[in-house]
Order: sequence, then C-alpha cells, then structure tokens
Amino acid sequence: MDLFPIFDAMEQTWLATVIKESLWYFPAIEAVHLLGLAMLGGAILVVDLRMLGLGLREQTIPDVAAAAQRWLVAAIVIMFATGIPLFLSEAVKCYFNTSFWVKMGALLTGLIFTFAVRNRVAASGSASPVVLKLAGSFSIAVWFVVAAAGRWIGFS
Repeated sequence: MDLFPIFDAMEQTWLATVIKESLWYFPAIEAVHLLGLAMLGGAILVVDLRMLGLGLREQTIPDVAAAAQRWLVAAIVIMFATGIPLFLSEAVKCYFNTSFWVKMGALLTGLIFTFAVRNRVAASGSASPVVLKLAGSFSIAVWFVVAAAGRWIGFS
C-alpha cells in the first residue's frame, strides 16, 4: 500500500500550513518537543539505571518505577502533542526519510516494550538480576534509537 497520498494530504492540512508559513511556530514547537524528550529520557533512565544497579540503590526498583511513571506518561503526551504538528508540517519529507521510518519503528517498539514488559518487570520486585539487566539494557537501547533517529531526521 502506497502511503504517499496520505502523507501528502496530511501536509496540506491547515495546521501544517500554519506551521510551515510561520517563522517561529516550528522552532517553538520543536523546543517543547526537545524538553519532552529530556523529560522522557530522565523518566526512562532513572528506572533503567536502577534496574542495572547503577543508581538509587537505597530505593526499591518498584518504588523508583512508580515515582517515574507519571513523568513518563506526561513526557509521552508532550512528545505526541508536539511531534504530530512537527510531522504534519513536513510529512512528505518524512515519507522519503529513512530516519523517520527507523524512528517510528523504534518508537512503536519502545512504547510496546515499556508498557507491556519493562514496567511489569520493574514493578514486580521479584525479577531476577539477569531479567532486570536485559530489560533495562534493551529499554535504554531502543529509546536511544528513537532519540537518535529523530535527531537525524533534521540532518537528512
């Protein structure tokens, strides 16, 4: 199925047009998007590093995960609320951009893994050290790919 007509139609929406025609909307939205990325990175890393035994050892993994959860969800909301308008303003460019497709694949993988596997492992309090290290390592890796591919979209 060819998605190009859909991407082209999305770039013709009123919101995409407003963002493209403004000198300041795209950079302002992107700045908030990057703040959301920092928030997401912090919420992910604090739990993953704890799962790897590299920080906050005085607190249990379930406690760290519970404390970070609201920050994680808020960051994801911010990222989607800003990422969608950014995408709409250059949907055709994204269609032809390999980095965009890598980011979308990694994003889907990261979201599914985070909410279906990692959060359950972290909340269980009874996972083996090997499972904790694997979950934490994979989480860091997949979210790094999301961030790096997203950044690379701007360079290609």
